[in-house]
Amino acid sequence: MKSARRIWRIGRVLLRYRLDALLDGTAAERWLKLARPFVPRASADVQAMPRGQRLRMVLQELGPIFVKAGQILSTRRDLVPADVADELALLQDQVKPFDGDQARGIVEASLGQSIEALYSRFDTTPLASASIAQVHAATLHDGREVVVKVLRPNIRSQIEGDIALLYDLAAVVERTHPRADKIRPREVVAEIESTLAAELDLQREAGNASVLRRNWLESGDLYVPEVIWTHTSERVMTLERVYGIHSDDVAALDNARIDRKALAAKGVRVFYQQVFRDNFFHADAHAGNIWVDPDPARAANPRFIALDFGIMGQLSRADQYYLAENFMAIFNRDYRRIAELHVEAGWMPSHVRIDELEAAARAICEPYFTRPLSEISLAEVLAKLFRMAQRYQLTLQPQLILLQKTLLNIEGVGRQLDPQIDIWAVAKPVLETILRERYSPRRLLREARQRLPEWMTRAPDMPGLVHDWLKQQVHGGHLIQMQSEDVRVLSKDLHIMQKRMISAVLGAGLLIVASVLYGLDAGGPRLAGIPVATWIAGLGGIWALFAAWPRRRVK
Repeated sequence: MKSARRIWRIGRVLLRYRLDALLDGTAAERWLKLARPFVPRASADVQAMPRGQRLRMVLQELGPIFVKAGQILSTRRDLVPADVADELALLQDQVKPFDGDQARGIVEASLGQSIEALYSRFDTTPLASASIAQVHAATLHDGREVVVKVLRPNIRSQIEGDIALLYDLAAVVERTHPRADKIRPREVVAEIESTLAAELDLQREAGNASVLRRNWLESGDLYVPEVIWTHTSERVMTLERVYGIHSDDVAALDNARIDRKALAAKGVRVFYQQVFRDNFFHADAHAGNIWVDPDPARAANPRFIALDFGIMGQLSRADQYYLAENFMAIFNRDYRRIAELHVEAGWMPSHVRIDELEAAARAICEPYFTRPLSEISLAEVLAKLFRMAQRYQLTLQPQLILLQKTLLNIEGVGRQLDPQIDIWAVAKPVLETILRERYSPRRLLREARQRLPEWMTRAPDMPGLVHDWLKQQVHGGHLIQMQSEDVRVLSKDLHIMQKRMISAVLGAGLLIVASVLYGLDAGGPRLAGIPVATWIAGLGGIWALFAAWPRRRVK
């Protein structure tokens, strides 16, 4: 019921800001038409707003998950019209703020002290306001300038409502989509839920900031502000205050004489180093979170400043390896290697024919190589390869969602800084160097030396384990566990059939009840001259029959 109310509210908001035209021709169009009579006509102010502003207002009103989607779109000017992208960019740090005195109260309650005891100055007017938290300027008693990040009140319940809706939608996809077992919608939503849960814990975000700062402390490419741990809790985080230029503010960068070409190339290198060298990457790298150091001494060799560490990404060692090898195979146009890696990584079933997959990868990649390299989007090529692989039963990897989103953001920022950037030429030597170092004999020996104590601890148990295993073989006591894919599928089909039978019986029963109520002219409130109870029973019966209707399955 909560999900139904949420869907109804989303429809009302779209209609109120007259964005329903954007959904013409989609499955949502007919439902929005049904809702139009129940929504007031758009005000003159709304009608006068440009489309980008109306879209931004809708996303702000619908909540954090929708704002996050808008932030991602704002960096993709190759996908979104310029006027819309300019408006969506305001979502990065200009979301409507909440009351500053309320923020003050949250700080005092979370840190257990009065504002006067914590800070010599606390500005109740926020510096910036985003979808999940807002930031206030302050000064510590030792004179250091800091910023205080405060979670929005009731933000957790808002996000929980949207996540519940996403789970409901995922359940529909699981039941209706012929390749739901490959898409794994519930796991995708679980990944989103985990990511947002991390953003709701500022103590965890502070830990992320500390790790990232340690990784780049000696670097001239990226600066991470220091966390003030004595003034940080689950709902409040205090950081060293830094000053910078938004990475998408081209005019300000030019006025500061920043070398934008060098900056764009450095951004790509920093991303690949975070992913493949450190295995700890900033996964919310839109322009509002990535600034540029305005120091004139750094104009020729500019430095990024990272902010907002709520979403950080990590990959397993296997995913790191296969992803890096995939990138290198794309750079080298080695389509057979691309096909082999998709199967070796377990992203695709082993029975897929490598030569067919190789031909499909070649058909996707070759057209791109006819263009100048500066016009090729690595994120776009990778996305098309994944879409191609879905036809060959690709199993979607939720752990790679953050990486794909971050790659889109980085390319978007990079092309804003330097529209002619050759991302391939910048990324390839970085990846080659990282792979050479990661799998060098010296690195392998160092890792073996680190694991030697573990191996020595387990070594005394090995003879006994081998003896027990051989004894089981001799006496026939070895337990063999076999799994049959056919039996698993049959069991799943019987379970689905049972659920459909129950739904069919329930649906038929509700329709009979609706007919009886209508025939007997049941009392109570009416809608369009028909008792509301009849409407409820009838719609419930139709929904149950729809749930029982067999779905087409693609073998």
